[in-house]
Amino acid sequence: MSGLAVGLTGFAALLGLMAIRVPIGVAMLAVGIGGYALQTGTAPLLAFLKTSAYYQFSTYSLSVIPLFVLMGEFAMKAGMSRALYHTAAAFLGHRRGGLAMASVGGCAAFGAICGSSLATAATMGRVALPEMERHGYGGALATGSLAAGGTLGILIPPSVILVLYALMAEQSIPQMFVAAIVPGILAAGGYMLAIAVFVARYPGEGPAGPRTTWAEKAASLRRTWSPLAIFALIIGGMYRGWFTPTEAAAIGSFGTGALAILHGGMRLKGIAECLRGTALTSGMIFLILLGAETFNAFLAQTRTPVMLADAIAGLALSPLAVLLAMLALYLVLGCVMDSLSMLLLTIPIFYPIVGALDFGMPREDTLIWFGILAVVVVEVGLITPPVGMNVFVINALAKDVPMAETFRGVLPFLASDILRIAILIAFPALTLGLGRMLA
Repeated sequence: MSGLAVGLTGFAALLGLMAIRVPIGVAMLAVGIGGYALQTGTAPLLAFLKTSAYYQFSTYSLSVIPLFVLMGEFAMKAGMSRALYHTAAAFLGHRRGGLAMASVGGCAAFGAICGSSLATAATMGRVALPEMERHGYGGALATGSLAAGGTLGILIPPSVILVLYALMAEQSIPQMFVAAIVPGILAAGGYMLAIAVFVARYPGEGPAGPRTTWAEKAASLRRTWSPLAIFALIIGGMYRGWFTPTEAAAIGSFGTGALAILHGGMRLKGIAECLRGTALTSGMIFLILLGAETFNAFLAQTRTPVMLADAIAGLALSPLAVLLAMLALYLVLGCVMDSLSMLLLTIPIFYPIVGALDFGMPREDTLIWFGILAVVVVEVGLITPPVGMNVFVINALAKDVPMAETFRGVLPFLASDILRIAILIAFPALTLGLGRMLA
């Protein structure tokens, strides 16, 4: 059997294990170990396993992941989601669909502190769903806006997925964060426009709420200065070179932890819960990292990535066609895989190919642009059937809303996502321009 056939068989085995609900990290580790042993024998496999885990997890740069995860845990305890949502509602709630727009705005702001889409969706859902239900919002708009808004958690920096992409593609974490800001703003704006179109077509789905006074708006703003200050300090400090990404994550964790104690009422039990949640999430991420490393080492033994790259080059496709094919694959994989696993599985194969393509810009710019596009497309997978993890999270909170209605509610946001992807592909300066201005 040729190396390519062995590699493709490994992919099929991986998908089969995932289909029977084996955790993705365990599935990649099992297929990687089995395939590596078949290719090289037991002794080389043991030599690889003996050193791979140590060298991978002793890397200082990976310490940024548990710190950002801890920051998100503290942010949930600090009550930031409620303050951010009510501030957005104070400015937008008097419009038709305004509370749904406030949900998107609150998700964008909370995602800047949390960095997790599922956590953003779940936390904002607990705050916003009762308010929208109380004001007579339809189930489709209420749940759809929160499921879509939650996806901003992995795009708005700081984001664990952006950190992992930067480490795997050997790019600057601060530059990845800055490159995500404009696409994140476009996403939030596009979602709000989708809500406006939806309520124009179905006015009863999102009735207007009472108008707030300017004094009430100012009071709500004063309650949100702390999370916004933390976000500005982290991103600005990293980009200006005041501290490293790991130091920025430590500062952000300390700041959100202090806010959780002072304003959120967190005590020793809450701190223990945050540490436990951080350990569980970080352990899950590191297991997936180890599985991806082992699986990709098996693929390297089969030379599957090299042969696929040569096959793509032999097709004489334009760089844009290759890029579109990769993004289309992400859309398909997003229907059956979670975002983290998808990127860890594909980036080692894709980024050398993308880096060799000529898009009329430096290689580093190409890889940053591709990374943002990949995260955006992966983000779409969080609200597409049949998996749509954000949809399941929000629907579980809204027990009286049928799943079909929630999926109907995300359709306008999917249309907005497709339009945004097309714009980001057509105009790379939207992704790279802010970084160039600040350089």
